[in-house]
Amino acid sequence: MEQIKGVNIGNWLVLEKWMAPDFFESTGAEDEIWLNRKASHQALQDKMRIHRDTYVTEQDFQNLSELGMKLIRIPIPYFVFGDTFPYMGCIDYLDRAFDWAEKYDQKILIDLHTVPGSQNGYDNGGLTGVCKWHKSQEQVSFVLSVLDRLAKRYAVREGLYGIEVLNEPISWSVWMTSPNRKQAKDRSEADGSTHVPMAFLKQFYKDAYRVLRASLPDEKVIVFHDGFRLSKWKDFFVKEHMVNVILDTHIYLIAMDNLIKISSMTLYQAYLWWCQRQIKKASKFTPVIIGEWCVANKLAIKKQKKAKNGLEMRNKINKKVAAMQLQTWETAAGWFYWSYQLQKDIDQPFIREGLREWDFRICKKEGWLDQLQ
Repeated sequence: MEQIKGVNIGNWLVLEKWMAPDFFESTGAEDEIWLNRKASHQALQDKMRIHRDTYVTEQDFQNLSELGMKLIRIPIPYFVFGDTFPYMGCIDYLDRAFDWAEKYDQKILIDLHTVPGSQNGYDNGGLTGVCKWHKSQEQVSFVLSVLDRLAKRYAVREGLYGIEVLNEPISWSVWMTSPNRKQAKDRSEADGSTHVPMAFLKQFYKDAYRVLRASLPDEKVIVFHDGFRLSKWKDFFVKEHMVNVILDTHIYLIAMDNLIKISSMTLYQAYLWWCQRQIKKASKFTPVIIGEWCVANKLAIKKQKKAKNGLEMRNKINKKVAAMQLQTWETAAGWFYWSYQLQKDIDQPFIREGLREWDFRICKKEGWLDQLQ
């Protein structure tokens, strides 16, 4: 089986502040939910429409095809169908993406990235510091209905690779160490927030599989995020007789950088060795993909500041870091880079130091991913 090699198109249909800071200026909002609460409704809708019309176009799908990327993961919000006021739906943009993908012989993995009440308390979950979705049966049922509608709408589309049930439902250990846990805008709204328990997640995944497979033919993939618990799933999907499913895990070196002071490449190597072991163990039962990863690392920036030939040193380290990760991912069924782009014009200075590495186009331009050829 040929390894999956794909790219995420982040910050198009789901906004993230660090990727689109101009949306959040003067609002005090840290996430898309609060952005809608704070900004002028009509002005935000107009700005959102311009963003979606211009941030990703057919040309981008053609560019990705020319870069050899035939598989694209597209994060979408729970209000994708436009039936949750005041949030602006985006199903017509997803329709366009399918038209473009099919034109260039590409496939799309639809990724449900947010849910009402949030599944992780991250800004990318839509609502910082709040994680209560799993406590509301009404909201859980609503999410299942969104998945059902997505499956029915795209089941017969040639461009559909599959549907990812839910992005990054948070574990206890990640929840307890997350700085976002204490950053809710409204503390009363955050009351009762906690991690997504494994027992709940297993039942939700069974329900989601049943709903999706009722419309999706067996050749369409159903993807489940590991919930930051890759080692805990073992033969769960096998015992539940689930057909053509994949387990998704997200691995970011930059996340480890934020927990441990990195002083050498050796620590990266040790961490990736550990990741490789976890991937191998999980893959004995269910294929594993790295649904999100990137070259971004603090070591390259640190070395750049100390070296005379700073940018050259940074690029050299980034190329090594990319090679190490790609070698690790060979154990998996595939990967998706995060993200295709951060800003439209890659020749303009990036909004913050250290962001260049998150942009797939930059990675290709600088030769960090030359080993993909």
